[in-house]
Amino acid sequence: MEIKSFSSIDQIPADQWNALVPNHYPFILHEYLNALETHECVGEKYGWIPCHLGVFHQDKLIAALPLYEKYNNYGEFVFDQAWESAWKQVGLDYYPKLVSAMPYTPARGPRFLTTDNHPDIHVEQQRKLLLNAMKSLCNEYQLSGAHILFANAEQQNWLESLPSENNLLFRFGTQFHWVNQRYESFDDFLAQLTSKKRKNIKQERRAIQESGVTFRILDGHTATETDWANFSYFYDKTFIEKWSTPTLNKDFFIEVAQKLPDTIVLVLADLDGQCIAGALMFQSDDTLYGRHWGAIKDVKHLHFETCFYQGIEYAIEKGLKIFEPGAGGEHKIARGFIPVPIHSTHWLRVNPFAEGIDHFIEQEKAAINGYMDECSDMSPYKTNPEID
Repeated sequence: MEIKSFSSIDQIPADQWNALVPNHYPFILHEYLNALETHECVGEKYGWIPCHLGVFHQDKLIAALPLYEKYNNYGEFVFDQAWESAWKQVGLDYYPKLVSAMPYTPARGPRFLTTDNHPDIHVEQQRKLLLNAMKSLCNEYQLSGAHILFANAEQQNWLESLPSENNLLFRFGTQFHWVNQRYESFDDFLAQLTSKKRKNIKQERRAIQESGVTFRILDGHTATETDWANFSYFYDKTFIEKWSTPTLNKDFFIEVAQKLPDTIVLVLADLDGQCIAGALMFQSDDTLYGRHWGAIKDVKHLHFETCFYQGIEYAIEKGLKIFEPGAGGEHKIARGFIPVPIHSTHWLRVNPFAEGIDHFIEQEKAAINGYMDECSDMSPYKTNPEID
């Protein structure tokens, strides 16, 4: 058995890597990660340096971990600037660090890729090998620590079940997700809302219809290069207007659409023969992920329709269980999204503020729990959906 670190995903056989990915989770598929690297969406320029881990048994990949050496906090969506500041105050470097996460993508999913039916090395052993390999890299190269962001519930529960001598820290956050209660139509979903919220959504959708905006739902097979050029422009515009950095590009979008066409859900809005807005979503076997949006015309309620209602209709039609529209946004509550907990796991090679960080985490958890309770009180549902 051998554990290796790779500076590029294309150094690992795509078929062996993808064989470990459950549920066709799109953001961890070999083709997606390779497109990020090929089109320089990650790398030194943005502070995401690939160093993926692989465990090999008899020259075959049996476990893997997507991993990056990070030189900033950008694109993580778990904010640790306060930790960085504290490290600086005592003369320590917080960067570089190791992060297992999907770049620019706060979507829950698998992080530890394993072989379920290996005859000699069971899943827990495979995960421990990967976790210890992260720690070893930190020790070898004097990195500040290792961080696992947005692991799915099963893997997060496993991490939290490990003995305390692993010295893992667990942070807590929240997002707003839509849960499919086996709805047969959008009207079936609306029927579960209070009358006021149901009326508001109908008014918003009616306003879009009366504006003359129409929608196209495309996948990687049907979206054209012109469609991707339009969407890439919308994407850039959104980031620039927010004084942020657009890290993805048209060539990346086109390659992912070509290599993973069935994961793509591209919602484009047209008005008077012109494409004026778009939302890019991805899908796994059971979940829809809203990722990016942009528009060149200001039409009232266009964002809600393009990013939320079109996605909900699509999820109902395809029988998807969950719609994760992305990070943040209390405005999602009134449109059928409910607060759910999200987690991150952290290991610090040297922790000069152990007591302070423990206190910080406890305060953060209490604040998030209180916030989630407040959000639940604003639920638009007559009876809150059940979450598996």
